Amino acid sequence: MAFKTITVKTEIKQQLIDITQQVRLVVRESGVKSGVCLVFIPHTTAAVTINENADPNVRRDFLNRLEQVAPSDGTYLHSEGNSHAHIKSSLVGSSVVVFVEAGRLVLGTWQSVFLCEFDGPRTRNVMVRVSAG
Repeated sequence: MAFKTITVKTEIKQQLIDITQQVRLVVRESGVKSGVCLVFIPHTTAAVTINENADPNVRRDFLNRLEQVAPSDGTYLHSEGNSHAHIKSSLVGSSVVVFVEAGRLVLGTWQSVFLCEFDGPRTRNVMVRVSAG
């Protein structure tokens, strides 16, 4: 079993950052050959997801559609002005689980693990736990 926190500095207000390589490194360092990898983000205005990484337009479409659902310039009661980010974070989710087999993440051909920033730029922590089983 292994636990590690990955620190990611986001660059703009809203973006998807591929963190697959950092997660793979934690899996490799864990020595776990068969099990699960839990990726969790302890922030209320960011999220994690698994999605396509081959076409950058998928990321743009993803963010654009979320912006339509919860517009940044919408009317909200929350005084900090980032309610849209809280909503987007809840819609996407705070964790993903990926199987580990033969010491590697089991991801589809086009899949990657993404940190979803909705209230940047910020420094984000992503917690990764790899467990055998």
